[in-house]
Amino acid sequence: MNLIVAADTNWAIGNKDKLLISIPNDQKHFREETTGKVVVLGRKTLQTFPQGLPLQNRINIILSRNPDYTVKGATVVHSLEELLEELRQYNTEDVYVIGGESIYRLLLPYCDRAHVTKIDHTYQADTYFPNLDQDQDWEITADSDELTYFDIPYQFIQYERKKK
Repeated sequence: MNLIVAADTNWAIGNKDKLLISIPNDQKHFREETTGKVVVLGRKTLQTFPQGLPLQNRINIILSRNPDYTVKGATVVHSLEELLEELRQYNTEDVYVIGGESIYRLLLPYCDRAHVTKIDHTYQADTYFPNLDQDQDWEITADSDELTYFDIPYQFIQYERKKK
């Protein structure tokens, strides 16, 4: 499984249920990586999308503990076990975990590749992603040149879980 996330220098990913910054090139990168694929997200992340609707041209799987929660155009699962069972029908390389914080933390042990947009800036934040630079199970396998959005440098970095 893959995950895709944008994080600042402190691995912060959001504040008050919003992204820290919207970088058009990062959004394009996200679309290119996930279009035609399976995206796994939590209910709170879905609520931040335009009109709270699932992403188009993707299979959306939403994890919610609420047994009555349903979403038109998406599959809703209510436990990790149910999610893993649902994902068995897909190629793991086509599955992308897209947030939020609790979903990333829950599914990180099941992921083999992380697509991280590292933003060289520190934001006020209340949600964080685990620091893969300090996790000995992960290594950088690819990175882009440094890019800038106005005066903010960022880079696309790919991490892969080390083979045991």
